Amino acid sequence: MKTNVECIVLVLAAIIDYIIGDPIGYLHPVQVMGWTISNLSQFAIATCSQKWQRRWGGIVIALGVILGTGIIGWSLVKIAENISPLLGIGLQSILLASCFAGKSLRKAAQEVILPLSDRKLDLARTKLGQYVGRDTDNLSEQEILRAVLETVTENATDGVTSPLFYGIIGGFFPVIGSVPLALGYKAASTLDSMIGYQKEPFIDLGWFSAKFEDFLTWIPCRLTVLTLALISRKPGSVLAICLRDAPQDPSPNSGWSECVYAAILGVQLGGTNTYQGQIKSKPLLGNGTQLITPEIIEQALQLTRICCLLWLCLAIMGLRIITVF
Repeated sequence: MKTNVECIVLVLAAIIDYIIGDPIGYLHPVQVMGWTISNLSQFAIATCSQKWQRRWGGIVIALGVILGTGIIGWSLVKIAENISPLLGIGLQSILLASCFAGKSLRKAAQEVILPLSDRKLDLARTKLGQYVGRDTDNLSEQEILRAVLETVTENATDGVTSPLFYGIIGGFFPVIGSVPLALGYKAASTLDSMIGYQKEPFIDLGWFSAKFEDFLTWIPCRLTVLTLALISRKPGSVLAICLRDAPQDPSPNSGWSECVYAAILGVQLGGTNTYQGQIKSKPLLGNGTQLITPEIIEQALQLTRICCLLWLCLAIMGLRIITVF
């Protein structure tokens, strides 16, 4: 019976994210995570003056936020289930959907592409600046499209397929459930994005968060790459490009995530970007046989959707087999 509930929750969460996404004006779990991380990190920075103190403080903050988030999610679900099974299903679906960023990624891409298609280059640069860390004031149209595609492809793994992966894993362990694991991963991802920087005052405080998020993302990232390569119907050539280019990226995961899309779509990602006036170069990913277009970006979003649908179908089949036996 519990595995049937997990199937329903996974499907409903995917539908909610696809149709609704993150509703504006409502408190989002990531906002609570962000507030908690911000306050804890500010306290640690103010009270921990030694390198070893900040490193240990970073470990305590990371593990505390991740485990605390999972436990709170589990407790809320249990309370809701005790009130009503339907309430439990509804709450689980909403909480799990909040861990997915599929709709948000589409919306962000469209907000940049729409003014670009209307030749409003300055507006497109302004919109892009809301989503990326690089300087956008002087980007050309092709550089804007590259930035959008890099955002879509990098965040496909840590924003969509990785939370789904942990949600699916949790579904196979009904005593835990999908929500705590997915929320725990989302907390790890939020920690990395907030304090996992290689600059002061976060070098020592955020080192564990950055490494732990890399560790948690490693398996779902590789599964995403393999799935997309199979979907492309040219897995040999796609994986060959990934094996050639992805290891050159300093990140153990984002290079692979971006490279598999570049290989499938025939474009090239990476290159020179400017951050707060400082020029930084990233390895080139893919062969670049085609220019990046809005249609290419839509194809990337479609690949992510197909990957998630395939994982959902396989997960439901697996959960149904467990129910039978």
